Amino acid sequence: LFTVAGERIVTRLRRDLFSRIMIQDIAFFDGQRTGELINRLASDTAVLQNTVSVNISMALRFGALTLGGLLLLFYTSPRLTLVMISVVPFLTVGVILFGRRIRKLSKRVQDVLARSSQIAEEAISGIRTVRAFSREAHEIARYTRAVFEAFALARRRSLATGILMGGSSCAGYGAISLVLWYGGRLVATGTMSIGALTSFVLYMLIVAGSFGMLVGLWTDFMRATGAAEHVFQLIDQRPSIPLGEGETLPQVQGEVTFERVFFAYPSRPNVPVLEGIDLTLEAGRIVALVGPSGGGKSTIAALIPRFYDPDAGVIRLDGRDLKDLDATWLRQQIGIVAQEPVLFSTSIAENIAYGAPQATQAQIEAAARTANAEEFIARLPDGYATLVGERGIQLSGGQRQRIAIARAVLRNPRILILDEATSALDAESEFLVKEALDRVMQGRTTLVIAHRLSTVRDADLVVVVEAGEIVEQGTHTALLAAGGLYRRLIERQFVPAQGG
Repeated sequence: LFTVAGERIVTRLRRDLFSRIMIQDIAFFDGQRTGELINRLASDTAVLQNTVSVNISMALRFGALTLGGLLLLFYTSPRLTLVMISVVPFLTVGVILFGRRIRKLSKRVQDVLARSSQIAEEAISGIRTVRAFSREAHEIARYTRAVFEAFALARRRSLATGILMGGSSCAGYGAISLVLWYGGRLVATGTMSIGALTSFVLYMLIVAGSFGMLVGLWTDFMRATGAAEHVFQLIDQRPSIPLGEGETLPQVQGEVTFERVFFAYPSRPNVPVLEGIDLTLEAGRIVALVGPSGGGKSTIAALIPRFYDPDAGVIRLDGRDLKDLDATWLRQQIGIVAQEPVLFSTSIAENIAYGAPQATQAQIEAAARTANAEEFIARLPDGYATLVGERGIQLSGGQRQRIAIARAVLRNPRILILDEATSALDAESEFLVKEALDRVMQGRTTLVIAHRLSTVRDADLVVVVEAGEIVEQGTHTALLAAGGLYRRLIERQFVPAQGG
């Protein structure tokens, strides 16, 4: 019964922990490592599993035996019982002191194991880079150092546990010796019978054995406490941008305005990224962001779906402050196509329908057709049921990009964010993706981050961002005529690509 209850508790704990991780802000993940979070879900909860199942039942059983044995000892000879328990205060001090040390060492072991999981996750997910640079031995050495560091800490923990258990055994034997000596004197003086002393010794052995088991369980509980600190710290973490709270708009036009927006990433609060941004994305219009790398273009895009909140200033959707709106609802109005889209290791159909799980097969196919993906999907052996592999590794870059576009289209968003969606593609793939994007952008408020002239030239408004500030904005033609930073960017990057 206790085992089943313990398994249920750990299952719910894992569910609650994963649920809590999933609702955290993007800023939370900026400061966490994927491997460490996975280790919390797997290793830390596994440490707790034995504690909340078998160990609790054992603790209750041996606790009852200890208590019952003590009552029998007091009934048989209160004087001898007091002699026996005279060693308990010294034993208690040792249990507390060593228990604290075991807990601290257990926490450090879990931390190092989490770091080793992070190393393994990075090496395995980036195996092509590792192989390309012949760094297999380096990654093996990194992982080996981490696991042996965990071993060294575990060895110290085992030593502390051994000292505690050995000390408890010595105290128990000392108590038995003391009882036999004093009990022998009582028998010699006729104060106590041989039978009573024999009964007392038998009861004392039961108490000593049960108490020894409790000390061993105490060390297990201390180990579990070290893991539990990490788990419950994550469960107690409260997101600053809650989901499912706030208002929704009955109808979305799609106008987005930035009013004196200042922002720095929470992981780097002393490094300002945006400084006083004023920008309006008119409903149904295409706005292109251009500028040097690190200027803040992607940050502007990240603030629209409220991945972060600005440090100062206001961002509005159709005149309403984003902070007043339900973040989940807001993101349902936005479609995002990134430079490196992430696909899940499921089928093509499931990836397209990821943002609209209720979509029918006909709707999925229509979205793929709009994204110029239908032709290559039809050539695959299993069509829409084809598994794409981890992160879509079995598809080419252009194919992944078109699946991502289809995924965005299926949601029918009012706002579309394209973060350098064609920058990593070859000419043929770029043509197909560009053709798909032209269809998708029609009638939608679109923010484009791009360095390709063809994309920027077709925008209704071009905004030049440098060092967190808007330095120029206007049409492609007007900015070229102005002869500022935009013209220099064009001359550096775009004109050579056109053959002069």
